[in-house]
Amino acid sequence: MFLAKNWVDYAVLDSSSGEKLERWGKYILRRPDPQVIWQNPKKNPLWKKCNGHYHRSKAGGGDWEFFDLPKQWKVSYGLNGNPEQSLTFHLKPFAFKHTGLFPEQAANWDWFAEKIAEEKKRRLEKGDKTPIKVLNLFAYTGGATLAAAKAGAELTHVDASKGMVQWAKENAELSGLASAPIRYLVDDCVKFVEREIRRGNQYDGIIMDPPSYGRGPKGEIWKIEDSIYPFLQLSEKILKKDALFFLLNSYTTGLQPGVMAYMLKDLIQKSRGGIVDSQEVGLPIAESNQVLPCGCSARWFQGEERS
Repeated sequence: MFLAKNWVDYAVLDSSSGEKLERWGKYILRRPDPQVIWQNPKKNPLWKKCNGHYHRSKAGGGDWEFFDLPKQWKVSYGLNGNPEQSLTFHLKPFAFKHTGLFPEQAANWDWFAEKIAEEKKRRLEKGDKTPIKVLNLFAYTGGATLAAAKAGAELTHVDASKGMVQWAKENAELSGLASAPIRYLVDDCVKFVEREIRRGNQYDGIIMDPPSYGRGPKGEIWKIEDSIYPFLQLSEKILKKDALFFLLNSYTTGLQPGVMAYMLKDLIQKSRGGIVDSQEVGLPIAESNQVLPCGCSARWFQGEERS
């Protein structure tokens, strides 16, 4: 399992009966989680002293109930446990239980940040000043964008939501990356990749964090089980032949690690070699020493076989 274990400002404190109890900085949130089908005894007193509780509705959706929670606050994360490589994020509770950050993705931030830093060092030692270009698709509030930029890459950040892109810019400023080489685009990810193919642009790394279901700006339906393979076929065309990595995330149980691994093997490893690794992504649970599953990630990379 790819485990996000380097958090200081975040923790899953406990989990039981369809809910998780989390610490986000100094605030405690209680949120639903469909993976929590076990019924551990809720011994932690913070279950009854949370700052925010999202109540799931039987009809779908739900509502927040707040207890002394600010409209917005901050948390920080040090890449690979290094406080000198700190990222800072604005958080705020909004639509359908979310806060603007998926903390389990820190496991992937650490991984590709290390890949980028190693490649940057290798290039500099050879006198090669070519930038490491990374594309972040469905980029949300920019966690992956900031991690890659902090490691030394040049980023293209694409998301269809203007509000999410603005939020990502705010996070970049908080993280000391306001002047970093990040290009922010409000765009449909599929249409953007199609244009990049026509323009002949290519990238050293691609990060893809697609939703399970969504609609494009003109009502186009995105269902990950139907849309992901043809989109990977398109995206492979803008990945350099000697690229560093490709990361694919999934939050739906419809795509198992083996399925995701097969797609990357078929579309990327077959023509480039390298290594494919696909596993569940998880967060440690403090109270029970269990791990909370949070979806899957598939990684292709050159790894130790790179010459």
